[in-house]
Amino acid sequence: MTHPKSTNPKDPIHGILLIDKPQGLSSNGVLQRVKSLLGAKKAGHTGSLDPMATGMLPICFGEATKVSQYLLEADKCYTTTGLLGVKTNTGDAMGDVIACVDNVDVSLDQLQAALAQFKGKSKQIPSMFSALKYQGKPLYQYARKGVEIEREAREIIIYDLHLDAFDGKQFKLTVRCSKGTYIRNLVEDIGEKLGVGAHVTELRRLYTAGFDSNTMITIEQLMERNLEERRALLLPIESAVPTLPRFTLSATQVQQIRQGQIVTTDPIHSVPGVIMLFDETHSFIGFGEWQLPHELKAKRLLAIVS
Repeated sequence: MTHPKSTNPKDPIHGILLIDKPQGLSSNGVLQRVKSLLGAKKAGHTGSLDPMATGMLPICFGEATKVSQYLLEADKCYTTTGLLGVKTNTGDAMGDVIACVDNVDVSLDQLQAALAQFKGKSKQIPSMFSALKYQGKPLYQYARKGVEIEREAREIIIYDLHLDAFDGKQFKLTVRCSKGTYIRNLVEDIGEKLGVGAHVTELRRLYTAGFDSNTMITIEQLMERNLEERRALLLPIESAVPTLPRFTLSATQVQQIRQGQIVTTDPIHSVPGVIMLFDETHSFIGFGEWQLPHELKAKRLLAIVS
């Protein structure tokens, strides 16, 4: 991956930056600040975090926006703290209290038993205070006006649900889950299962799958660097899909596939499904898929000229 030498604003830079989102800012607010700090023409975030939440927010620049869907669909890992006995209209500490239980009497065994019921596959109805869109508007905009929209339950998977701490009222969890899992809903459902209600007081995304060993950077740390140093932090586009098979094309094959032609290869190299394509200089050029065991076609190519 190469970075442009120019330091002019609004350059067409390409890559992924792992931002440690601060509390209090919306995901889009973070995106706009970071986009400005890197002087980028095009950028988008993958997987919104609530303003109250902190942690990993991958931001894709330039051609990296073409892999954003893979990050949206990736598994996630969070830590969260829930408070038993208090329900809010948003499911978190930023909402209005709508119900309280004065004497919360929940044992460790009861909490562990409740948690066990949420592991594995289940159905979850997204909160009205989510960023899911209905007729082009996020649900939270309707919720703030008191409008209730019917939502379908969606299948989620809780791969791991670990109790890190419990003091009788507050419980801290580490949750590894599939895409589309709302931790606020999970904490609320745990409170309902225990008969006392609950809401989230803290939420942090530890990582998006594929970046579990990568270091995040804060907006403040970005501001301490110059433009060249900020851009040097960009991860290569292909880092978003580390588990996909790789295939190297010759210069002639690159030209063919960019022209929309089918590339004929040795069948022994074919792997069913989507693959990453590289040229002979090891530059990532996009995605392909096998039409037949020995015929490769383009799925989505990058427009970067190496």
